[in-house]
Amino acid sequence: MRHRCRVPQLGKPADQRRALMRSLATELIRHGRITTTKTRAKAVRTHVEKMITLAKDGSLAARRQALGYIYDKDLVHSLFEGVKDRYGDRNGGYTRVLRTVRRRGDNAEMAIIELV
Repeated sequence: MRHRCRVPQLGKPADQRRALMRSLATELIRHGRITTTKTRAKAVRTHVEKMITLAKDGSLAARRQALGYIYDKDLVHSLFEGVKDRYGDRNGGYTRVLRTVRRRGDNAEMAIIELV
């Protein structure tokens, strides 16, 4: 049974799934908008919103947590600098998932996830 298990498995082992979420979160913060499958977009949304919340906190401990998760060190510094004016008055909901056409090869549901 998988009752009350709210981690999307994505058909991968735990280490590969964690690496996928870290890379998707890094690229979403870097580019502001990425195209992926709908399931992956919904899964990475929680991680990205947690990183933005850490950046809004701005403490040294929060910066170290973000540095441990996001792959690019310079990206973390730019995130912590620019998040106050972009999301200062917003309480959550930093991402938006837009559904697009299905992928041609395997008919997977595709989505665009972007920062609001």
